[in-house]
Amino acid sequence: MCVSEAESNGELVPLDYASVAEGLMARWPENSIHPSLQRIEAIMDLLGEPQRAYPVIQITGTNGKSSTARMIASLLRACGLRTGLYTSPHLTDLRERIEIDGEPISVEAFLDVARDIAPYIAAVDARADQEGGAPVTFFETMTAMAYAAFADAPVDVAVIEVGLGGTWDATSVASPQVCVITTVDMDHAEYLGDTIELIAAEKAGIIEEESFVVVGRQPSGAEEVIRDRAVEMRATAAWQGADFWVEDRVVAVGGQVLNLRGLAEAYDDVFVPLFGSFQSDNASVALAAVEAFLGGGALALDPESVREGFATVTSPGRLEIVRSGPTVIVDAAHNPAGARALADALGDSFAFSHVVGVVAILADKDVPGILEALEPVLDQIVVTETDSPRRMPTDQLAALAIEMFGEDRVEARSRLDDAIDTGIRLAEEADTYAASGVIVTGSVVTAGQARVLLSGGRR
Repeated sequence: MCVSEAESNGELVPLDYASVAEGLMARWPENSIHPSLQRIEAIMDLLGEPQRAYPVIQITGTNGKSSTARMIASLLRACGLRTGLYTSPHLTDLRERIEIDGEPISVEAFLDVARDIAPYIAAVDARADQEGGAPVTFFETMTAMAYAAFADAPVDVAVIEVGLGGTWDATSVASPQVCVITTVDMDHAEYLGDTIELIAAEKAGIIEEESFVVVGRQPSGAEEVIRDRAVEMRATAAWQGADFWVEDRVVAVGGQVLNLRGLAEAYDDVFVPLFGSFQSDNASVALAAVEAFLGGGALALDPESVREGFATVTSPGRLEIVRSGPTVIVDAAHNPAGARALADALGDSFAFSHVVGVVAILADKDVPGILEALEPVLDQIVVTETDSPRRMPTDQLAALAIEMFGEDRVEARSRLDDAIDTGIRLAEEADTYAASGVIVTGSVVTAGQARVLLSGGRR
């Protein structure tokens, strides 16, 4: 069960939030994938198909999914709609994954929905046990909770980020009216395939019959696969660079100012309080997705609502400044594509003359590829590890970093807090102290734990 009750003085009493969260995390771990829709379909059937109670916008891609999803939800709220937002993974608290009207689900509502779905999770677990199958996974349980919570709220529209791939992702029990595919790159090859074409095919699986698909910039192999799927499903497709684009971008204090060409209209002087040119591309995709949802791509949005929606967007753990003097930035880049975007953003949006990286990476990632992407922009690197069981040990990461950076640029600390302190000290000791920065990165786990250490885990 995903939630149970404890006995006190002969009576059953609900467990507290920490106990329920611990029970959820103890399920089949998120990084151990068991591709199937059978379990989640059975749960949703028992629940009465709550994912059919509202329209859905579903987002997949390799990087930028969470930021794009947050932008879409913020724009929809600015247009007067009550939104549900489901993203993953979380940085510090499970409740971050399920937002209702821009706020994480309350502890009370989280416990209520966990309690409500517990019998159905148990029933599917029991069936799986009888048939020799896998139990309900953590991600499937969280997905069922999100869909049920959005129906209970209720919401006007749910913005749903895919966990992995698309075709067999648990979120795909919904039938999205608008499908969004951000740029496809190499990641999770052991599950999705070892070519861009295979990965794109898995992600294009979210495209539903006669839906509207909004597609970010793609490598040629991915573009052809997505186009074929859209034709097969008789979907209306809009392509970044051809049907919508960023007309102009200016770096500004606290973010950037964009002129965006949407599907139906141009929107000027749009301030986005996020850093990096990749976020301007995400904003362009988000705008097109909302135009597609609200007017089929033919009706313009209110320009002031667009400005309001973008001006209030947040993306925790994505180039997030958490300290000044020296500036410390936290970023969840966890694959080479994300690391390249981070490197570009450091040069584009920040005027650092000396950058220290504090880097902890998971062992099942493309560690050399991440280090290679970061090497040109880091003057020094402090390698470390998180408390994740998937972590690469510090000594192994240090050996790889020394090969890439040279011994004189590498320091190693076995604890993240010590590594951050070392990174700050190195930045303070640099001759260019006033223009020095520290970037803490390498995984979502790294970003989440660093936020706790540096900013009390604020959203």
